Amino acid sequence: MAKKNSAPGKSKQAAIHDQKAIRGNGGELHQIAEGETPVLTTAQGGPVADDQNSLRAGERGPTLIEDFHFREKLFHFDHERIPERVVHARGYGAHGFFETYESLAAFTRADVFQRAGERTPAFVRFSTVAGSKGSFDLARDVRGFAVKIYTQEGNWDLVGNNIPVFFIQDAIKFPDVIHSVKPEPDREFPQAQSAHDNFWDFISLTPESMHMVMWVMSDRAIPRSFRFMEGFGVHTFRFVNARDESTFVKFHWKPKLGLQSVAWNEAVKINGADPDFHRRDLWEAIQSGNFPEWELHVQLFDQDFADGFDFDILDPTKIIPEEVLPTKPVGRLVLDRMPDNFFAETEQVAFMTQNVPPGIDFSDDPLLQGRNFSYLDTQLKRLGSPNFTHLPINAPKCPFQHFQQDGHMAMRNPAGRVNYQPNSWGEGPRESPVKGFRHFASQENGPKMRIRAESFADHYSQARLFFISQTPPEQRHIVDALTFELSKVQTPVIRERMVSHLLNIDETLAKQVGHALGLKAMPEPAEAAMPTRQDLDPSPALSIVARGPKRFEGRKLGIFATDGADAALLDALTAAVTREKAAYELIAPKVGGFTASDGKWIAAHQMLDGGPSVLYDAVVLLPSAEAVADLVDVATARDFVADAFAHCKYIGYVRAALPLLERAGIADVLDEGTIELSDAAGVAAFLKEIGKLRVWPREPSVKLK
Repeated sequence: MAKKNSAPGKSKQAAIHDQKAIRGNGGELHQIAEGETPVLTTAQGGPVADDQNSLRAGERGPTLIEDFHFREKLFHFDHERIPERVVHARGYGAHGFFETYESLAAFTRADVFQRAGERTPAFVRFSTVAGSKGSFDLARDVRGFAVKIYTQEGNWDLVGNNIPVFFIQDAIKFPDVIHSVKPEPDREFPQAQSAHDNFWDFISLTPESMHMVMWVMSDRAIPRSFRFMEGFGVHTFRFVNARDESTFVKFHWKPKLGLQSVAWNEAVKINGADPDFHRRDLWEAIQSGNFPEWELHVQLFDQDFADGFDFDILDPTKIIPEEVLPTKPVGRLVLDRMPDNFFAETEQVAFMTQNVPPGIDFSDDPLLQGRNFSYLDTQLKRLGSPNFTHLPINAPKCPFQHFQQDGHMAMRNPAGRVNYQPNSWGEGPRESPVKGFRHFASQENGPKMRIRAESFADHYSQARLFFISQTPPEQRHIVDALTFELSKVQTPVIRERMVSHLLNIDETLAKQVGHALGLKAMPEPAEAAMPTRQDLDPSPALSIVARGPKRFEGRKLGIFATDGADAALLDALTAAVTREKAAYELIAPKVGGFTASDGKWIAAHQMLDGGPSVLYDAVVLLPSAEAVADLVDVATARDFVADAFAHCKYIGYVRAALPLLERAGIADVLDEGTIELSDAAGVAAFLKEIGKLRVWPREPSVKLK
């Protein structure tokens, strides 16, 4: 029989659940009365008054070290995974160098920016955020873009992402957003996916996340490869020069090859065909000598600009559009060597935002303040010792000396009698007020409190700015992504709540998503702390398509050939691709290869079943007429063509391939992106055309998802 205080018709199990029996750390059960909300406490049992804001000096001041709740929350989060990283677990790295373009001594005394043309060793680790080490590369996710530059004044870690904003404004919420996106704890799935109730429940209750949501639901979250994505320092930092003058700075990494992403349907199929797609791409590019390269750009501005900007420059959910403040190129990053051992280098590398050389300093961005506090805990847990800097990948490449000693994994200790200072023996290193790190002497005042600055309260205007800055195909992809993700949410009220937020971003966007989800009626717009601004001009710099490349360099062409393939055309194609500094793979019915029309045996890189068109940026069909008669009945051959067309890729073909195009269902809808090749001149024109990468006018007709 149901308990007396349970609702009619409820099971005994549900009634017991309604009583909210909470088990304490000692195993004892504490009953919570029905309808009563339990009070959040620390692990020591102390009630928590504010779990949304860290303790700071004034509403825009720095985070205070005495914030024990924040400290405990981040401490525990940093130690949750054994042994992999809690976030950014799946990563891949490479060595290279950073080359300075010109002296920036007017802005910063950082040694790395003093001499034009100087090259400084660097290591970069790219990663996904949500998945475990064993997840796939092309999850819809934020990508980590962490750079360690081994300067002559110590290591500089620019620990960023491929998206310039983040979900939250205060680091105290970081465990919450990551817990929400990770596999749900009672079932340990879904893996490397945000399409589930927990994530969207948190997001729909966190309006400050709306700008980031637009980015993550865009094509930015499914990049073609590491080589085709931007990187951002996310936060506002400071440059400090030799006169202790401060200039605010934001860091941007811009890929030499331009931006490129894949379609969602394509990403799903790539994960099935090659879950190491991004890793393989970086490996092959470096091994072939086509070294990936990015330019470091900075946005520099003073306090007057900060005070006059429409949004708070300390808010990590906001950007400064490049049209408002142009970026300045100051150096380049080149990756030219893979690690000798993945574990020793890529897995054991330790990045920390607080690793900055003299001349680079922090702002009071509350998310950055929390990261500075948290990362040391992370490395201690993950690498098992305070001596993780003894590992070669983490050790500075400049002279270093200190009095730190002993501990697990201590591979070097101070020599001699003295391990402290000051001392009377005249031994050991001493601090240097001239050469040492000096924090910028900013003026801070205000009451000690947990508070969010009023200037952080506009959660929708820049989300709208991002959406209206996208081209029509990119806007469709955002609609499709939101629809797909929310369709996996089983709780209707969460779906409705998200649509209510979308109404504050763009009414058309909200209605398209609401209609696709089958909402019977549109909800009211979510309550907004500040109204959405309608006067912000679109920023073309935020669009991948609008800034798309005009060349095929760095991409890969898939050439499907059979016995009897036109040898002259094949030679012309491979030569043209090589001149373009691109790559190609030959796909054949059998991996052994095929005999070309001139009788020459040519080895293939892939067999048809293992080389689907999703692995390539464009494809060419070079079958003989005899081979096509059999291919039209082969499902993988039809899929090769149909997928390439559906994903808006350029398709080159010889006339003999027409029956295959017909059986793939595209012969009647051939467009400017399906190009017949008959001679070497046609090949040159084809290579020029595929530099555009995608045939976006085709997309509405194929209803690509």
